[in-house]
Amino acid sequence: MYQNRRVVITGMGIWSCIGKNKEEVRDSLYIGRSGIGIEPIRIDYGYRSPLTGIVERPNLKGVIDRRLRVGLSEEAEFAYMAANEAFRHADVSDDYLLNNEVGVIIGNDSSAKPVIETSNIMNEKHDSALIGSGLIFQSMNSTVNMNLSTIFHLRGVNFTISAACASGSHSIGIAYMLIKLGLQDMILAGGAQEVNHFSMASFDALGAFSARVDEPSRASRPFDKDRDGLVPSGGAAALVIEEYEHARARGANILAEVVGYGFSSNGMGISQPSDIGSIIAMSRALKDADVAADDIDYINAHATSTPQGDDYEAMALDEMFRGKKALISSTKSMTGHECWMAGASEIVYSILMMQNNFVAPNINLDSPSTYAANLNIARETIDRPIDLILSNSFGFGGTNSALVIKKI
Repeated sequence: MYQNRRVVITGMGIWSCIGKNKEEVRDSLYIGRSGIGIEPIRIDYGYRSPLTGIVERPNLKGVIDRRLRVGLSEEAEFAYMAANEAFRHADVSDDYLLNNEVGVIIGNDSSAKPVIETSNIMNEKHDSALIGSGLIFQSMNSTVNMNLSTIFHLRGVNFTISAACASGSHSIGIAYMLIKLGLQDMILAGGAQEVNHFSMASFDALGAFSARVDEPSRASRPFDKDRDGLVPSGGAAALVIEEYEHARARGANILAEVVGYGFSSNGMGISQPSDIGSIIAMSRALKDADVAADDIDYINAHATSTPQGDDYEAMALDEMFRGKKALISSTKSMTGHECWMAGASEIVYSILMMQNNFVAPNINLDSPSTYAANLNIARETIDRPIDLILSNSFGFGGTNSALVIKKI
């Protein structure tokens, strides 16, 4: 039987290049601090661009049992830190997780490092017995959710969303739908992205990365006419999503409500963005939320700092929001493109702004491109209340996702 239950967010966790927890990230967003730098090994490895988000690797020795650590990929380590913070923030204890059904849906679309390490062992030693037991669990796309479900004893829905750079957003959207329909009461949703130099070489081969190596902090320039490509980044974001009455019954602190989810596929070239596809996803999200374009206070744009992608999104935003009140910014100007986690981390960033009554700046925007000229882009931090947020995420293969988040 169809149900239409309310869906809320009660906990958040983040591990990124602009902070290793919500408080650090909030402060970085407010002052417009970039987390982008140069990784020298990328130069030696043969990258065209050594720019990347600088994400600290957590030290989990003594935190997680060695038997569990051995199966953790880099992105799963990031996700553990984010998930642990999210559960603490939501006041979800180990005892609660042991005695209640909680699901996990994570956006992740690669795990390159363990695949390459496995291949190197075989090429050098020609003996699969030397690979060990951990690399299989590290190398699967589902590495994050399988590890989190094991560590936190999660017994509800359990799968990965692999949808390129919209993966994290779709994971929240699917969690929202399952809870809304009455199939789950609580789900840990989010996204994770590895940042090692193995993971992005094929992306670098496309010539999609910024080469502004003389000014790393100014390399990511969403909507700017002089942008020359994106900067790869990563980490993990996690959100505890649950049914409204369920949250109230356990006395949870409700942070925000998920009220709309929209999606579409461009059906065009595998790397071709589309203004029409973007409009369809945004329009569906607004319709699902039962709100109009002029009700939106803030839009966290997907804008990655690529010449083509930013322009197509700008066309879509211009058509839907020209003359409306919504302020727009791309937090990727600070974080770089967090790829598989971006759709989830940008919900965390947006809710942090909502909680603290400010709009983070779209830094490095000196001169908007032609298509972005009429957009209401925040170039500096703006202090103002935010009640309704739209967040966009688009990815290779033409996958599009949009989420509407409401303040409670």
